[in-house]
Amino acid sequence: MILTVEHVTTYRYDLPVRGVVQSHRLTPSSYEGQSVLAWDISVSDSLAGGGFRDGAGDWVQGCSVPGPVSQIEVRVSGTVETRDLAGVLRGYRETVPPMAYLRDTLVTRCDVALVELGRDAARAGRDPLDRAHRLATAVAAAIIYDPSTTDAHTTAAEALALGSGVCQDHTHALLAIARNEGIPARYVSGYLHADAEGVPHEAAHAWAELHVEGLGWVGFDAANNCCPDERYIRLGSGLDAREAAPIRGTARGGGQEHLDVTVAVQQAQQ
Repeated sequence: MILTVEHVTTYRYDLPVRGVVQSHRLTPSSYEGQSVLAWDISVSDSLAGGGFRDGAGDWVQGCSVPGPVSQIEVRVSGTVETRDLAGVLRGYRETVPPMAYLRDTLVTRCDVALVELGRDAARAGRDPLDRAHRLATAVAAAIIYDPSTTDAHTTAAEALALGSGVCQDHTHALLAIARNEGIPARYVSGYLHADAEGVPHEAAHAWAELHVEGLGWVGFDAANNCCPDERYIRLGSGLDAREAAPIRGTARGGGQEHLDVTVAVQQAQQ
């Protein structure tokens, strides 16, 4: 499948800030599951900083916007050819050992309810892959999709207690129970063309990758209860949503920041 992406992030400030520094994980890597045909990132009135490929295989690019500035636009556009590998991350270059992804973060720490959810699901598994699938299915059943109940700072334990959340919450919960069962797991940010029912997806997306013995890294989208296929574009990864965020940064100055994001992922004519 050939997918086109238009992703615009606009920052507005009540009062002009003295400057902004950002770090971007906005460039998808090429591997057996996806090939980047064209990709462009522009930041209004910015100065390019250093860029590097980190140990997880993700390209990280820095930039700065000198002030005074009251609005910044980050625009991403590109075309990617994708292939369905049943969620297996094949041919991806990285140097970080899988065991590094057994670490908890503030938002992925287990409470008693998460421990029990993961333990019950894992015990029913016949082999490592089946256990991973059962963990993802357990999260999908325990947390229904509802964008009105959680926010960017909601923890996995809080989302499970609420019984609802968004893809970030599904992913954090799956990371929590997988790591508690001794399975390395990481957060993945990217794009989704359409959900399991074929409904177009109008926002950036997130899912988990679990390291399965004999297969390596395998993706699990608990929000849609499936493995990533040709509808997905992988951007970057980390221990949680904050580490894997496509855009991280800081603004120097007072005033409140307002964020507006639009994402359009479409299938191009083959």
